[in-house]
Amino acid sequence: MRTPPRDGTVRLDACETEHKSMDMGNQHPSISRLQEIQKEVKSIEQQVIGFSGLSDDKNYKKLERILTKQLFEIDSVDTEGKGDIQQARKRAAQETERLLKELEQNAKHPHRIEIQNIFKEAQALVKEKIVPFYSGGNCVTDEFEEGIQDIILRLTHVKTGGKISLRKARYHTLTKICAVQEIIEDCMKKQPSLPLSEDVHPSVAKINSVMCEVNKSRGTLIALLVGVDSSETFRHLSCVLSGLIADLDALDVCGRTEIRNYRREVVEDINKLLKYLDLEEEADSTHAFDLGQNHSILKIEKVLKRMREIKNDLLQAQNPPEVYLSSKTELQGLIGQLDTVSVEKNPCIREARRRAVIEVQTLITYLDLKEALEKRKLIPCEENPPHKAVWDVLGNLSEIQGEVLSFGGNRTDKNYIRLEELLTKQLLALDAVDPQGEEKSKAARKQAVKLAQNILSYLDLKSDEWEY
Repeated sequence: MRTPPRDGTVRLDACETEHKSMDMGNQHPSISRLQEIQKEVKSIEQQVIGFSGLSDDKNYKKLERILTKQLFEIDSVDTEGKGDIQQARKRAAQETERLLKELEQNAKHPHRIEIQNIFKEAQALVKEKIVPFYSGGNCVTDEFEEGIQDIILRLTHVKTGGKISLRKARYHTLTKICAVQEIIEDCMKKQPSLPLSEDVHPSVAKINSVMCEVNKSRGTLIALLVGVDSSETFRHLSCVLSGLIADLDALDVCGRTEIRNYRREVVEDINKLLKYLDLEEEADSTHAFDLGQNHSILKIEKVLKRMREIKNDLLQAQNPPEVYLSSKTELQGLIGQLDTVSVEKNPCIREARRRAVIEVQTLITYLDLKEALEKRKLIPCEENPPHKAVWDVLGNLSEIQGEVLSFGGNRTDKNYIRLEELLTKQLLALDAVDPQGEEKSKAARKQAVKLAQNILSYLDLKSDEWEY
């Protein structure tokens, strides 16, 4: 007979402990099934969050089908009227419905539609200007080059709000359009020593023939990149190009240097085209769309951080003139650092650098104007009324520019509207100044108008909520 412990508690022997543990581990089959379903739903969550296509894409339909199936599975789980199972089923259904909703929102987001509409413009441009060119047309026009550049710029300015699906969609679309631009530019700039005369050697005729195929493949690749050729695939084109390289490798050039160089140039052209065929696969596997950790972006952010520190010191300084020179010198050094940033053929990095240069340059302009106004106070002189009127406006612009530099809102803020109105008033005041034929006053007014317009543009840039 066991003796109970002195503290009055009851101890369980090994058999009793094991029995109780088994009871606690026994879970209702319905709960176990719901957990299995939730695990399956969880396994595709990241695919849903990162989905960057449209609602007619195969992957969209696949994800939608999987989630809908899981909803039916959840609905078929028997709760047996038990509250805990009912709650578990409700939670599983809500999570699955949330992902279905997110999938739909990603595909139908207004900015995703905007990206697609811009891409359609690129398709129309390629159909009109490039497909005919590779089918024996005259040449690639300036209109095409300007049109593609405009499309790239507009895509760069599409707002993503940090949403992964939108950032991926913008990046993938930009990658394709920039590839088209690079292929065309490379083709137009190239001044090859080709083709050689077929009289030089019998193998030259074969190389010339391959070169013609490469030109056709270039047009096919462009059509594939923008989705205007449904009769060809990336895989087949890759096989064709690889076959052309194999044909060139098999040629006997008899040690002739000029023929070997000719063949090498054609092989280089083929290899350049082959690298673009990996874009589709890279688009799904790479995280290059996430520029937050990009080396160039990190360098730009470092410059901007230092610029903001200088700006805050200037705006809060008790005696600003004392720090004007040292601040300007450092800011000019920051401009130099931005000049060394590699844009990596990425229009978003290029835009980030452009904006950073404007930020730093605007602060330098602010210091230049402040210095000029300080000097004018120290050396009073006789001046005609129009010239004085221009300087009065410049004094006002200096104060407004200080406020614009500190502004951190968007275009719906009252302060934005107020600053915009103040700048418009200064432009109207300058418009009212009559230089009376005096060249100095005319030049001063022209410079003041340009400054006011630049401050307005900078205010717009600060408030347009662009992000890379």
